Amino acid sequence: MTFEPESLGQSRSDLAEALRRERKRAGLTQTRLAQRCNMSQTKISNIEGGKLTPTIVDVELILEALGTDSPIGLKILALARTANTEWQDDWSSQRRGLDKKQNELAGLESITTEFRFFLPTMITGLLATPDYVRASLARNPSDISKTVTKKLERQQILTNPAKFFTFLLTEQAVRWPLASPVAMAMQLDRLASVSRIPNVRLGIIPLRTVGPLNETPLSVFTVYDRRLVQVETHTGALILRDHRDVDAYREEFNRYEEYALFGDACRELLTEWSMIFTRLRKY
Repeated sequence: MTFEPESLGQSRSDLAEALRRERKRAGLTQTRLAQRCNMSQTKISNIEGGKLTPTIVDVELILEALGTDSPIGLKILALARTANTEWQDDWSSQRRGLDKKQNELAGLESITTEFRFFLPTMITGLLATPDYVRASLARNPSDISKTVTKKLERQQILTNPAKFFTFLLTEQAVRWPLASPVAMAMQLDRLASVSRIPNVRLGIIPLRTVGPLNETPLSVFTVYDRRLVQVETHTGALILRDHRDVDAYREEFNRYEEYALFGDACRELLTEWSMIFTRLRKY
């Protein structure tokens, strides 16, 4: 799928219009279509009015209920796929204030039960110490104090027994010297502590993994239940809600998980690397 970020909003209105047009072509009222799809009339109305972006499954159900032919149906599904994609660029986030982004993430985390974090480059904020958080934001020209506070506040969710987390980090992500040796030693100790929280699984993929890795890590991504995937790039984040995208990233995550070390084996590595950072501070 290719798209221009500025076209995403237009695709939502185009999708709404296309679905409304197909319903009228089929000679159905919103109420009758809602009954066929096992949806509420309000939901159909909001979809056709552009107030609600339907999932791919919603669109498939509507097209089936309308008896839409294949060529038109494929075009509408393509619109739905684009409409379920969101681009969040870093420049916009900085203009709004990075602390606002933290509020959005906290809101998403509050409605999510199962989290999967794949971290091939650096440690995520939920696992970070204050020094590491500040180091990760050091290149930002604005005041980062509110953002640091909100990042640390979000960490409280890790102790919520109703939430389940799996973090997969590569050795590079864990050992990349983003902060001073002392701060990095404390950060690795923090990872070891978090790994003991009952509802948290923290795994590391070491470079000395036996045998070839058949996967090539391309980007940081987080899977929120089966709801959406956030894929991070150097200049922003891509939000994918298409169930096929979500399933693909869940499967990719499962493949990486096979190479990771968990529990005591993971903590042994963290202790070893923490001691290396501790020795480095003497030089």
